[in-house]
Amino acid sequence: MRRRVLQATVAAVTVAVVLLGFPLAFLGAQLVREGALQGLSTRAESLARAVDFRIDQGVPITDEMLEFYTRGGGLDAYVQVVDVDGTVHTAGELPGGRVESVRTVSDNGAGVVLQVSWWDVFFAGARLILLVVGAAVVAFAAGIAMAIWQANRLAAPLVYLAASAEQLGSGQVRPSLEPSGVEEIDLVTSELARSADRMAGRLAAERQFASDASHQLRTPLTALSMRLEEIMLTSGEETVREEARISLEQVERLVGVVDDLLSRSRRAQGGTTEAIRLVDVVHQQEEEWGPTFAAAGRRLVVEVEPTRQVLATPGALAQVLATLIENSLRHGAGTTTVRSRAGQGRTVVLEVGDEGAGVPDELAGRIFEREVTSGRGTGLGLALARDLAAADGGRLELAQRRPAVFAVFLAGVPASLRPDVVLPRGAAVAPWKRRG
Repeated sequence: MRRRVLQATVAAVTVAVVLLGFPLAFLGAQLVREGALQGLSTRAESLARAVDFRIDQGVPITDEMLEFYTRGGGLDAYVQVVDVDGTVHTAGELPGGRVESVRTVSDNGAGVVLQVSWWDVFFAGARLILLVVGAAVVAFAAGIAMAIWQANRLAAPLVYLAASAEQLGSGQVRPSLEPSGVEEIDLVTSELARSADRMAGRLAAERQFASDASHQLRTPLTALSMRLEEIMLTSGEETVREEARISLEQVERLVGVVDDLLSRSRRAQGGTTEAIRLVDVVHQQEEEWGPTFAAAGRRLVVEVEPTRQVLATPGALAQVLATLIENSLRHGAGTTTVRSRAGQGRTVVLEVGDEGAGVPDELAGRIFEREVTSGRGTGLGLALARDLAAADGGRLELAQRRPAVFAVFLAGVPASLRPDVVLPRGAAVAPWKRRG
């Protein structure tokens, strides 16, 4: 929209200059030329009357008295007077090349000739053309400045609305929406706010239902498990104990299925992602893990751009980063580096690497599977971290085996939206402010 407003304004100014400015410039130049020649003719007639007066009074005509008529109207003229007795009187400098001349004859028969350089007359008109061209340039500049101001005034609410819609689509169902002053845009904003309220209500109802279902299912399943365990412990028959054991395994499996379905439902609902500053999350982990690394004789280095922003859940991203840093502390060696870089499109890549021996080849393909470990852990940390990253629409991968580098791919906030201007107030948060 901004580009279209600029194009429309520049086109309007161009049409105005072409249709009005240029014809006016050439017409003005022609008027200047005619005015210069008219002034020259007036000087010649005035000189002719002065010559007649001197002839009538018997005063001789001298070259000095003609000097007064060589200047006037910004043009220096060459003056020549031929007296009635044939005597020629001149004043001024004779122009070279092409000339413009005016001739007249006094009442007593004296000839008067005034000549000016054609280039002097031309430059007088050219100055007016240059003045019009300068005014056209100023008009262009003023038009473009006005177009930029108007385009920003119209486009900023749309970009702001796009940022709010992006937050709504990423799961934040209550983005901050404010009136823009443009009626049509405010209508869309109001409808978007109503849609956000409806989505918030539906998500709240679904979460309440999930919570109620969890409670209603867990209570009888827990009681049934306890009853089966009691049967296993008190029954004297081997067959009954075996059946109780099998039933208890089925109940535990059912509990696991319920937990899995509820967790998937919560991940599908989302609603927790926000535009956050990546450096805030990283520095939080740096403060927590820095002393531990120092105690182990190692360094934790952070290389993250301060302006980098991503769409993620602050707590989940902090947990993912903590898992990777702890994994590097346990299994790696040397300096652990946390850095960010731009990925393809709007993707932001957060990498955690060290200088250790890396991931063994037999574990590299199954590093994110549950209970897969090198022997110094439970094998659940990386699997959980990968699930947390996927819940926010990102992914966690082993980018390099030796030395080990883990990469978290996150959705970045578009730079064209200028988050410091168009993102709703309070959208970019520091993760530690959410605790408490």
